[in-house]
Amino acid sequence: MTTRRHFLASMTAVVTAPRLSWASVGNPDFIAAAKVGDGFSMSGFTADGQVAFSVPLPARGHAGAGHPTLPIAIAFARRPGRYALVIDCTDGSVLQSLTPPDGIAFNGHGLFLDEGRLLVTVEQRDDDSQGQIGLWDVAQGYARMGEIATGGIGPHDIKLMPDGETLVIANGGIATDPSDRTKLNVPDMLPNLAYLTLDGVQEKVELDEELHFNSIRHLALRDDGLVAFAMQWQDDPSYAPPLLGLHRRGEEPVLADASLTEAILMEGYAGSIAFNGAGTEVAITSPKGGRIHRFTPEGAFLGAVVQPDVCGLVSLKDGFLASDGFGNFAKVSGDKLIQLKKHDVSWDNHIIAL
Repeated sequence: MTTRRHFLASMTAVVTAPRLSWASVGNPDFIAAAKVGDGFSMSGFTADGQVAFSVPLPARGHAGAGHPTLPIAIAFARRPGRYALVIDCTDGSVLQSLTPPDGIAFNGHGLFLDEGRLLVTVEQRDDDSQGQIGLWDVAQGYARMGEIATGGIGPHDIKLMPDGETLVIANGGIATDPSDRTKLNVPDMLPNLAYLTLDGVQEKVELDEELHFNSIRHLALRDDGLVAFAMQWQDDPSYAPPLLGLHRRGEEPVLADASLTEAILMEGYAGSIAFNGAGTEVAITSPKGGRIHRFTPEGAFLGAVVQPDVCGLVSLKDGFLASDGFGNFAKVSGDKLIQLKKHDVSWDNHIIAL
């Protein structure tokens, strides 16, 4: 276990290369992985859907993490995966390839902390899918520092809470075969939302028993600490379960229902989640249903916006930016969908803000 004291004592060096900024690659606002022909890439792009840079990936990517100041991005393999690439976005070169310890797989998400001096990666063990957060010292060439248990099985997304110390983790609850992603424990799966620091798990939130098939997958965070989580139902989708949850620390979660017809059309699958820039709406996407569902922060359903194969979603000052598997970027403003730009790619699941 790496304690906060041990971590702070180790962070004595500073990041020195490259010495450029994100302005050197067109000041992108976001990054996302994509399929391009027979290959794969990670691109940076602006809020109006213009691509600022694109770099190749060796295999399908999932999410990424952008350094807070330097034009460096981490590209994570589709979960569970064995690569995380440190990419210099000025020229597309791979500065370093990160490999998890033996018996461990990356699980698709991670983020930089402490002004870019620490990288944390979401991981799971091959033998039982128990989750952990990997700690990497950026200033020491991404040296592995240790790991922290997430308090659950099959963790996926991760966010830093406004206090700057607490991480919130989506433990999906699903154990998977590391070779082919087969789900191994669906009848007994138990997802949870966990809050942890470098000293370990501080709080866990579980769903009611009748919703234990609702895998907690992705997270959005409002500035005041309100956590929104998107879920993926692992049983009969005609049950039409709630796919959005809202939580404040120390309270019970609020589960948000759409209208019955709209809930059925989502096919039990929420792919991405985001608050709008004002924090007055939260939305989830379903590539299976081709829909974006909008809610109030209290959980009231506001309506649906239709976009085939939509999945990526991220906050804009006056709405959301969405991406789909046909290469489109679109702006969601209220109940209106404004098409912005189409690219000759298939955008993958997520849009990550820089």
